[in-house]
Amino acid sequence: MFRRRAMRRAAVVGGVAYTAGKAGTNQSAPAEQPPTAQQEAPTPAAPSAEESMEELTKLKDLLDKGVLTQAEFDAQKQKILQTM
Repeated sequence: MFRRRAMRRAAVVGGVAYTAGKAGTNQSAPAEQPPTAQQEAPTPAAPSAEESMEELTKLKDLLDKGVLTQAEFDAQKQKILQTM
């Protein structure tokens, strides 16, 4: 008997919480507006050649220390070179 009462109480509490949560999302939905094209974040500027060389030098140091594998180094190198 005690077990059934506890389960029934949990079901009621869970149902009330679900309904309250559902009501909260419905109220805030009309206030939100979808982002427009004007609100998009600007694309970051391409790094300068000097910054790219510094990044490549750091990657090479990590490769020499054994922190990066050759494949990881090559992948990062390609990313940097594509942004130049």
